[in-house]
Amino acid sequence: MTPEICGTLTSVPGFLVGQASDFKNLTGCTVILCPPGTLGSIDIRGSAAGTRQIDALLSYHLVNEIQAILLAGGSAFGLDAAGGVMEFLEERGLGFDVTITRVPTVPAAVIFDLSLGNCRVRPDKAMGYAACLQATDAPVAEGSVGVGTGATVGKLFGLPQGMKGGLGSVCLQGPDGLLVAALVVVNAFGDVRDHATGRIIAGARQAPDSFEFVDTAAHIRRGIVRRRFGEPNTTLGVVATNAHLSREQAQKIAQMGHNGLAKSITPIHTLFDGDIVFVLAQPEIRADLHVVGLLAEEALRLAVDRAIKKAHGLGVLPAYEDLPAGSPP
Repeated sequence: MTPEICGTLTSVPGFLVGQASDFKNLTGCTVILCPPGTLGSIDIRGSAAGTRQIDALLSYHLVNEIQAILLAGGSAFGLDAAGGVMEFLEERGLGFDVTITRVPTVPAAVIFDLSLGNCRVRPDKAMGYAACLQATDAPVAEGSVGVGTGATVGKLFGLPQGMKGGLGSVCLQGPDGLLVAALVVVNAFGDVRDHATGRIIAGARQAPDSFEFVDTAAHIRRGIVRRRFGEPNTTLGVVATNAHLSREQAQKIAQMGHNGLAKSITPIHTLFDGDIVFVLAQPEIRADLHVVGLLAEEALRLAVDRAIKKAHGLGVLPAYEDLPAGSPP
């Protein structure tokens, strides 16, 4: 029985989401602003991750309160956008008190979208700040927006035979007031499968003008592989919950959450992907760790599904909405 969907990540009290999109150059960023007292952790499984300030999510670190998470396009260049988020938060007196000012904690991660639009235009400090100005508790805008603007999937044979990816978000209602939400940007090397049927709904196609999927994992098992780095990828997920978690428990939730990505994206965690799951906990209620973990897995899986089904081709690549009638649901 699927848990009840009760909104998007902003349905968890206190969390705000802001997005900035550049539809001309096909890139953007998404920021999650956290309520006071938010604890965070992370699990990285892809081999091509691009990150900033991730050490603040590790168990030995002095700082244990997270003010924001930034997800950005632009590959490593896009990490500059975190500076704008830090400026926004510092102006409001938020961050770790170092006497002369407060230093915000803003872990950040990026996807590679340079091949889709103008590779010389990337998210920067101004875009990060702009995303913060747009932050709201309204339902999260999904599809080809924010960090999902330039997201793509299915790149075994290169970008021309791939499809459009995007951003999705879901909140699940658990027992006794527990809320577990996920926000995901899907920019995968592999194919995406429908969460209910297992059929491919977006991925590598036989030809640039074809809607016939090749099944990336099946081809790789037969020895058909990428011989060079090509277009790097990455799926980034953020889980937010009102459960009371330690940093070590939050890391376990992130580990369990990766199962949701693995059930939807094949293959995943490759040498070409920088797959990451963040977990943010704003402690309000006590909950069993396994309950939270399994809800996180399901929320991430559903968010991947929504990211693909809400995506728009933006006149560059076909999206799920462009599949002909009779294609996978």
